Amino acid sequence: MLYAFLGLAVGLAIGFFVSRYVFKKNLKKNPPINEKMIRAMFMEMGRKPNETQIKRIMKSINDQYK
Repeated sequence: MLYAFLGLAVGLAIGFFVSRYVFKKNLKKNPPINEKMIRAMFMEMGRKPNETQIKRIMKSINDQYK
């Protein structure tokens, strides 16, 4: 009985870390927001974004997923 609980705990821990790794890798490959969306948000606010502003926002978003 002890081995069953130990195996369950180890399996849950391994599953958690593997799924977290896969999720982060997927977010890095397919970010939820891209430069086109950022430009559209700035234009809706009535601002013309600089390329440096867009790059800075993209970098801050990508840094969150590291």
